[in-house]
Amino acid sequence: MARERALAVSAARAVRVDGTTLEQAATPVGEGAYKRLVAGPGWPVVVRQELCEAGSGRDGRRTGAASFVQFTDLHLTDTESPVRFEYLARFNDSAHRPQETLTVRGASSLVERVNAVRQGPYTGLPFSLVMATGDNTDNHERIELDWYLSVMSGGRITPNSGDLTRYEGVQNSGSGQYWNPGSSLQDAYKAKGLPQIPGLLSGAIRPFDAPGLSVPWYTTVGNHDDSIEGSLPDLGLLGDLYTGSRKVEGCDDATAARLADALLHDPGEAAVLLSRLLTHGGAIRTVTPDERRHPFTPAEFAQAHLDPAYTGAGPVGHGFTKDSVSSGHLYYTFDLADGVLGISLDTTNRAGFADGSLGTAQLNWLESVLEANSGHWYDSDGRVVRGGSGGRLVVVFSHHTSGTMGNLLPDPYRPFEGRHSGTELVALLQRFPNVVAWVNGHTHTNQIIPHGHAVPERAFWEINTASHVDYPHHARIIEIADNQDGTLSLFTTLIESAAPYRTDFADTSDPGLAALYRELAYNDPYATPATRIGTAADHNTELLLTKPTTT
Repeated sequence: MARERALAVSAARAVRVDGTTLEQAATPVGEGAYKRLVAGPGWPVVVRQELCEAGSGRDGRRTGAASFVQFTDLHLTDTESPVRFEYLARFNDSAHRPQETLTVRGASSLVERVNAVRQGPYTGLPFSLVMATGDNTDNHERIELDWYLSVMSGGRITPNSGDLTRYEGVQNSGSGQYWNPGSSLQDAYKAKGLPQIPGLLSGAIRPFDAPGLSVPWYTTVGNHDDSIEGSLPDLGLLGDLYTGSRKVEGCDDATAARLADALLHDPGEAAVLLSRLLTHGGAIRTVTPDERRHPFTPAEFAQAHLDPAYTGAGPVGHGFTKDSVSSGHLYYTFDLADGVLGISLDTTNRAGFADGSLGTAQLNWLESVLEANSGHWYDSDGRVVRGGSGGRLVVVFSHHTSGTMGNLLPDPYRPFEGRHSGTELVALLQRFPNVVAWVNGHTHTNQIIPHGHAVPERAFWEINTASHVDYPHHARIIEIADNQDGTLSLFTTLIESAAPYRTDFADTSDPGLAALYRELAYNDPYATPATRIGTAADHNTELLLTKPTTT
């Protein structure tokens, strides 16, 4: 430990920028509708002092406490699944993405980047782990879960379902509604500048060997890992659709608009509308049935992580245990680093809708964990309470953010249990001075929020990172350092996948496909990359915080 801390002090004087957006970042160029990406200048570090002033001389004396990586919203996608809503893309940009056949290769390329960087730029500490903060799958299917576990642990992957010898999704349907990359057919996406890439679909479904992470990794559950399409309750109406042979590829505008609205406001009606489209009113394509498309339960989600085939760099279960399987409780604690506790929450609500909340039992559990690991805390009236073990910093992980936890509908599996919002969670976390960060995803946007308090030690930072399915395809290195002056610095550094920045439409090698994944995401005509990328203050930052006392 002493050697690691000595390394951390020296590293403060020589920041390691290689492989991060401190060195270079994807930059769009070109005058046409379709923009190419190149390696642009690295992004600066923004020192944020909303919660605490920065002291002089801290660079030369700080010591590292933790260094880890956040993945979020990988959305590994079975694009041939009958349960997808591609025909709603003009109403909902997440319904169909031109790059989504390449999600698995893109995620594996991100793993390659982490394996190459290996350590925090500022502390020099080796990464202790990677935490994936939810929406690891897209359609909530067993085959997507297998792909996710293989990407993280390593192994042979065939990113295809149904007939493994061919692609059976909307992108070779011949419909002008979708981008048909292998065809000269003019379509709505080519009209907006997307190119013809004849070998893309055959390359996308080609088997490849994923290297897997070289460091331990953990999983936090997201709404796409918990509910049908991330927003529909399990009403028993869609089971046959998942594993059947009938795939809806289109419908009239009125029905599409009604279904898109129902997905946001009435999940029950959405399930009924989708079921009706199968019998009349929809353009139907016959695809090869595949039982591996069946949706998984919370218990099956946890059990899959315990499979020895997916242990990889560890730990066994990746946060989940046999108790997780039997109870269905997908929240847990783990040692993030020496003296730093990680807490992974389950903010999903199986009542439907994309946003989340916490059940009362989980909120009470969280409070008890925080009390046990805090030297002192504040009660709801602001009075100091002493107890617990003290001395441990706490980082909380969840899928949802403080602003996306307003779904207070009763959980149909625990109908008499209360639900609690992001505002309530912030209030709870601020009672415990040793909580330094809440790390999350869901919004597909880079945003870092200071949660200040009149008592400085009760403040913390909320660190929200963009997805790896919608551009900008970021993951985030997070480091915690003690400045030895009564303050802490949380360094956040964005990283991109190991794929080359420049693409070649004739290159369908694994790196070439991963590069196309990034560039196509930028050029998705329904996407909003300028919004999702965030500001400089949401990218590479030093977040100052008052160091909590340990008594």
